[in-house]
Amino acid sequence: MFEVVTISFAFFFGLAVRQIGLPPLVGFLAAGFAINIFGPALGLPDYTGETLNHISHLGVLMLLFTVGLKLKLEQIAQSHVVGGALVHFAISVAVFMPGLKLFMGLDWNTALLIAIALSFSSTVLAAKLLESKRELGVFHGRTAIGILIVQDIIALIVLAIWSGQTPNIWALLVFGVPLLRPVLHKLLDFAGHDELLVLMGMLLSLVIGGMGFDAMGLSSEIGALVMGVLLSSHTRAKELGASLWSLKEIFLVGFFLQIGLTGLPDWGAMVFAVAVGTALALKGALFFMLMVAFKLRARSAFLTALSLSAYSEFGLIVAASVSPEYLVPLAIAVSISFLISAPLNRFAHPLYERFEDRLRAFERDTIHPDEQPKDMGDADVLIFGMGRTGILTAIHRLRAPPSCA
Repeated sequence: MFEVVTISFAFFFGLAVRQIGLPPLVGFLAAGFAINIFGPALGLPDYTGETLNHISHLGVLMLLFTVGLKLKLEQIAQSHVVGGALVHFAISVAVFMPGLKLFMGLDWNTALLIAIALSFSSTVLAAKLLESKRELGVFHGRTAIGILIVQDIIALIVLAIWSGQTPNIWALLVFGVPLLRPVLHKLLDFAGHDELLVLMGMLLSLVIGGMGFDAMGLSSEIGALVMGVLLSSHTRAKELGASLWSLKEIFLVGFFLQIGLTGLPDWGAMVFAVAVGTALALKGALFFMLMVAFKLRARSAFLTALSLSAYSEFGLIVAASVSPEYLVPLAIAVSISFLISAPLNRFAHPLYERFEDRLRAFERDTIHPDEQPKDMGDADVLIFGMGRTGILTAIHRLRAPPSCA
């Protein structure tokens, strides 16, 4: 009965929200609340919450493992990525924390943790929207993903500090983890391309990274990330991440369903969610001003900021671990941010064209090197094609040929 109800609710609620252009995870959150309401009448067993808690933890570990696989130093070691992420994080926390303490009467520690959760942007939403527009590889797409990776690292540091775990003597073994890199690379070469590749990803993220670090008194989330980082430089890291994608997404459905089972939103939770939802405009505006300050063009800064203007499901992971009593209000806030951000991102380019004159007024006189026009040198002809398998679509002479005598 447990599987029948949870799978059915998750599918139909996810399908419903997709029809209006929202990510399915919004539907999964709604499904969790629906199960909370109708579950007892449908005869769901008492262990439902514990089962989903275990499944969701597996999903989080696999998510962090795949994040580690994507950690490329050249992608994040840029001033506008690291600087933009850190400055935005610092300003967001400095703004949210006093407001939460003043208007909600929270103690400083709780206000700090919720402010940190609200400072992150949604990796899932941004990646899916950029992918649907085929903009993951363009400059503003790479910038947005780089900032999200830095935010994920910050989130893991927060989890490590506030998790309350005390390392034991075996934690000293963590200093020898980098020595595993050549062994893991060789193991990945032997794993092939079928089900063994999936099992290897699960072994590293759940067993060695998750249970192994937990046995040492360290964060299992950190362990999963470290295992991914060790393989990030391998040529098949992307293939390994892709092989785990569907399994990871299915386990993460349990995470969003579990939030609904944690409790139903009351009036205070709805007021909190609407209040922080109105702050999305400030979140996006701050990202825009920071990107412009780092010499990005107004267009790139606007598209990057719009991609990052949603609260993060990673913030829910932080809240679930260190401040679970505020998980439901934060889940509603994340859902509202998706309701606002998803439609805006679908019309990002028309929106920029409409406000281009106003936005360009903020541009710096000097532009980021990656934003400079490409220098063709002494080339006579520029060919626009579709690669080795495409066809020639245009030939344009860059400069006039010498006049004939």
